[in-house]
Amino acid sequence: MLAQIKEKLKMFGPGAIVTASFIGPGTVTTATRAGAGFGFALLWAIIFSILATIILQEMVARIGIVTKQGLGENIRDLFDNVILKFAAVWIVMIAVCVGCAAYISGDLLGTSLGVAYLFGIPENYVAPVIGVIILLLGLSGSYKIIEKLMLFLIAVMCITFITTMIVSGPEILEVLKGAFIPGIPNGSILMIIALIGTTVVPYNFFIHATTVSEKWDSAEGLKESRWDTIVTITVGGIITAAILITAGALIHGREVTSIVELAAPLEPLMGEFAPLFISIGLFAAGFSSATASPMGAAVTVSSFMRWEGGFDNTKYKIVFALVIGLGIVTSALGLEPLEVLLFAQALNGLILPIIAILIMIVVNKKNFMGEYINPLWLNIVGWAVAAVVSFLGIYSLVDAVTAFL
Repeated sequence: MLAQIKEKLKMFGPGAIVTASFIGPGTVTTATRAGAGFGFALLWAIIFSILATIILQEMVARIGIVTKQGLGENIRDLFDNVILKFAAVWIVMIAVCVGCAAYISGDLLGTSLGVAYLFGIPENYVAPVIGVIILLLGLSGSYKIIEKLMLFLIAVMCITFITTMIVSGPEILEVLKGAFIPGIPNGSILMIIALIGTTVVPYNFFIHATTVSEKWDSAEGLKESRWDTIVTITVGGIITAAILITAGALIHGREVTSIVELAAPLEPLMGEFAPLFISIGLFAAGFSSATASPMGAAVTVSSFMRWEGGFDNTKYKIVFALVIGLGIVTSALGLEPLEVLLFAQALNGLILPIIAILIMIVVNKKNFMGEYINPLWLNIVGWAVAAVVSFLGIYSLVDAVTAFL
């Protein structure tokens, strides 16, 4: 029995990297603020974002396994026109890399927040040390190490955040109402967009298409890949929902800026373990996202440039090192310039609709996918998701430009 379970667990990996990537400091903070501001009313948005992510990531994984190429290579092959090919490649590649570089400082500072809170060490002292550890991890060139690390971090987040949710004692009927009866409370539209936007992440499409080809070398792996995608991303949704529910149960009606503000109301319920649980969960979320961010930039560039060798390629490692190196320096200085973040948000808002549409085109190309193109029902659902994601991306773009001006 134990051997069978162990064998089943071997199928999980690429989906876990995607999941560990989107549960970062941004998701944790957004879910905490959503629960504090609107109680359980926005749980449905998390469910929608998880379904949308599963649909898009399943298509991307199928593209990677069937074509034996990354998403970047497939996007390049879509265009015969040199100008269109050049525009598609460089706009998407630059936007993804700038986004990863802009957010890496926040990821590292977010990772260090738990340690800083627990031990009273300044965040800008802890963040560079974490950055160096991630740099060494990336330079190891081992996909399997990263895969196992991400699975471990997801397990840690499951234990910590689900435990705090149970202890917080939420009203079950209110939770179910928020999950299955969609509502848009006054002033919640930007929060809804943020909850979905922190889950559907552009560079995760490139990571997923590349990592599945590292794990499965034929279409026989499609079934395992599908289960990997559905199970791990669903677990990610449960973790995000658990954070929102905990905040909704304990600090509804308060103005908050960080998940560490949950520690105090948890102390009467968990005693001295409350700060420990929150700090460990936040560290796990931050570390996973801070690892995925430079990885996303490196995988995207490698895919578009057709660099062979995957994680062990020297050029891949250089891109990874440049992004995490930038994070180490800026986090040590405590820098996270608003202008750069707004610029990155605008770029992400621009490319999210483009990538979603390109995924739908690639996955329906008979000469790319053969018999594994989308069935009609999945095309209907997929284009609906792409339309919603495009709207959110454009809204995010407009919001960033307006804030910048």
